[in-house]
Amino acid sequence: MDTNGTLEHDGETEQTQKQQPAFDNVDITSPDDENENDIFESAIQEPLSPVLEDVPTDEAGDTFIEIVVADPQKVGDGMGSYLAYKVSTKTNILKFKKRQFFTMRRFSDFLGLHDLLVSKYLRMGRIIPPAPEKNIIGTTKVRMGSQPQAEAGAGVNLEWIENRRASLERFLNRVAQHPVLCQDTDFVNFLESDQELPRAVNTAALSGAGVMRLFNKVGETVNKITYKMDENDPWFNDKISEVETIDAHMQKLHSAIKALVSHRKELATLTGGVAKSAALLSTCEEHTGLSQALSQLADVEEKVELLRSEQANSDLYILSETIKDYIGLFGAIKDVFHERVKVFQNWQHAQMQLTKKRENKAKLELQDRRDKLEFAQKEVEEWEGKVQRCQKEFDNISSEIKKEMERFELARARDFKSTIIKYLEDQMAHQQQQMRYWEAIVPVARDIA
Repeated sequence: MDTNGTLEHDGETEQTQKQQPAFDNVDITSPDDENENDIFESAIQEPLSPVLEDVPTDEAGDTFIEIVVADPQKVGDGMGSYLAYKVSTKTNILKFKKRQFFTMRRFSDFLGLHDLLVSKYLRMGRIIPPAPEKNIIGTTKVRMGSQPQAEAGAGVNLEWIENRRASLERFLNRVAQHPVLCQDTDFVNFLESDQELPRAVNTAALSGAGVMRLFNKVGETVNKITYKMDENDPWFNDKISEVETIDAHMQKLHSAIKALVSHRKELATLTGGVAKSAALLSTCEEHTGLSQALSQLADVEEKVELLRSEQANSDLYILSETIKDYIGLFGAIKDVFHERVKVFQNWQHAQMQLTKKRENKAKLELQDRRDKLEFAQKEVEEWEGKVQRCQKEFDNISSEIKKEMERFELARARDFKSTIIKYLEDQMAHQQQQMRYWEAIVPVARDIA
């Protein structure tokens, strides 16, 4: 047993192969074109080392990884305090050194991990599961609360913290189910290392980086609205339209379920009021049989109140949160499609520059400027290379997106099947229990003389 409570097993290490940068011999962001190239920055970064789609394991059979986020603990006091979560992992993937281990992570660590994955894989066409949203009000309440620093095993019992804990757990498990992301070095280190991670200061909502992210998002939104790509692949036109339609209907469904949760909670409260009123009436009723029936009715209404509260929780935690997750996932899919558009813009920009360089070379040839022809020829050759690499990058991201969407659709069908079955079984169990409560009081009512 090591210092962070992990069971240690030796695993095999893997060496990462290195690959030449996409633009290894040409400075595509040269001073002459610096302003023109700024909008393409995320699309022209160096490619990552290749990763195998098949995940190696130490056992015969399917890959196994299970992650549990539990025991939120308040660390520190005042505005400098934060919540830390115990992240426990069981796996047979050889990329991990151990088969069972745990570590403590704070919320900003999760956001930092998400940012790292986006910076590495979004431009490759990977769908990155979204991290949970921040809750500034809830965080401030925890920081300013009088609750002392949490002791071992004593969780912080607030509803929004439970929602966040469950969201963080789903986020990690979605990443873990991806055949490439689950082997990412930063993801492995996040789960396995017992050391504190470098502070992800860029995730702070009011930081300078946060303000810059806001401006970048505005620029991205403007770019999405103003630039229309001439799509030659009908698959993308159909898929983008499908994603937009499903996302819109999911948002409507999520709003309807939130309203249902609110009404169920209100109904539970009203049922509790009926229980109290029936109990008070039974105490002043002189008729013995009627008094007993009213007392039994009060008991049943009180039990039904609890059942309706549980049904509201079922609506929220089983159905609503799944829908909310997928609204975020469809947002991630839109980001991937937009990244493809940016790669296409980069390709078109390179073609335009190549045309300019060729025209410049032709002018020099007409003017018989042999002293500058050699340099002009080199520029043409360099931009020809850029065009080829940009086209290849565009073809690669297009192909990868199609693979990712196929994997996503299969996972979505399985996820929704499991969620709907669990939700239906939970609702049926509550209805059956409610029927038993009502059936038990019928003989008492019939015995009223």
